[in-house]
Amino acid sequence: MDTVQILLSLLSLIAASEALYKRWIPNTNYENASNWIERRVPCAQDKAVFPRDKRVSIFVQSSHPLTDLYLPLDGEFILSHGAGFLAASWEDPECGQGKFTNFEDADRHEWLDPTLWRSALSTDDLDTGRFLFAVDSESVPCRYDDVIFSPDTSFRVHFKEMGSDVQLRSISVLGKKFTNNDDFSQYLQSPTGKLQFPGSAHPQITNLRCQDSTGCLCGNDGMLQEICSVLLRDTDNKCPEVTCANPLRPIGHCCGICGALISLDYASAFSLETYRSRLLHTFLSLEKYSSVKLAISKVAHPLSILNVIRLGEEVKIQIVLIDGKEGALIGSDALQLGYDILADIDTHGTSFGIIKAEMQFATGGVSSPQTALMSPGAISGIVIGVILGLSVMGVTYFLYRMDSCSHRYLEFLQFWSDGATMVEDTAPVDIGGFDNPIFEPSPENNQAADTDGENGKDVVLQRSGFQFINPVFDSSFDV
Repeated sequence: MDTVQILLSLLSLIAASEALYKRWIPNTNYENASNWIERRVPCAQDKAVFPRDKRVSIFVQSSHPLTDLYLPLDGEFILSHGAGFLAASWEDPECGQGKFTNFEDADRHEWLDPTLWRSALSTDDLDTGRFLFAVDSESVPCRYDDVIFSPDTSFRVHFKEMGSDVQLRSISVLGKKFTNNDDFSQYLQSPTGKLQFPGSAHPQITNLRCQDSTGCLCGNDGMLQEICSVLLRDTDNKCPEVTCANPLRPIGHCCGICGALISLDYASAFSLETYRSRLLHTFLSLEKYSSVKLAISKVAHPLSILNVIRLGEEVKIQIVLIDGKEGALIGSDALQLGYDILADIDTHGTSFGIIKAEMQFATGGVSSPQTALMSPGAISGIVIGVILGLSVMGVTYFLYRMDSCSHRYLEFLQFWSDGATMVEDTAPVDIGGFDNPIFEPSPENNQAADTDGENGKDVVLQRSGFQFINPVFDSSFDV
């Protein structure tokens, strides 16, 4: 084993113990201007108003003079040292005449909103802003993640009843880390816990770590529809328009994107965290890719016929690339990075346990055509058409095989009608053929593939739709 392989093995062992950290972004802090409808913290001549029928926990970091303070019927104020409220005994010239300032509805934030979380490889990365990009279902905490609600903050997060249980490795609240479900359940029964996590539903704390170095599935697939409903609730469940002709739809994402999508087949030697580190440090550290966001994770890739008949699923590694370009250039940097990653896999993929790589892309200038989105009626028409086509070809093939028998039958009738001796017809029979409307042998419509036979790796760039071999037509059959 050479030095590179030893280093990769050691990195794989280290990476297997790593976990992702997810931090909740919103808070209900008094000093946060975004928590006030007027988008400013109340000043001395103001009257601060908290909705009387809303339950809320408020963290106060300093002292605030006010003219009036209207409190909720049920709530709490968590005060830092020296923090509090006092009656204003002087006028603040910057405050003007003062007005009613109203606290926002704290019930508007939901656990399943992927825009309200930040992901990182460590707590230091969370603090310094080195966040990871992820598809929507994986932006929400996954089953092996450590969830953090920042200390010195108050919050209120709605956690609704869902079709599947939400599991977490750990959760930290007000600086206290919970690693077992009993302790966290007990905290939820406290006055503060009830204000922070309203409702009867809550996540399950398992303290389990992903033990598979190739990566583990997030576990949020069963909640994707609910996640997307929360994400798109302000747009009537409509995705924003994109400028590329055939947008890509990554697994676990709610809407189409412009950029590149790479799918990896991997061996047991593959390490998700080791390969993530290579991509981040080798490519995303380059200035030319400063606008590119990269997400990599293990996903369950569905197997189906014409996207209609589901055959099961296959686990793969998915790499999603998007960039900050706009208009005709959107996705161009992501596509170039995709080409660089494929070239790197062609050279070093075996060392990282990568067996095969496939890339699809959609940019503002050029796209690899994807199967178009169709209505159920159109899909049914295609399926029926394919079945009818196969049936016609089956009958044609049967008659073709019976061709010699039909000729002998006609000759037999002629013998009896003419009273002549049967003579063998030596005229050549035109076997002929037919154009198969769903089989196109033209090489330019096939996939362009670059196969490295020596290393056992396949790097495939998908440029066209789909094709398949007709099981009832074999041009090599010798009659």
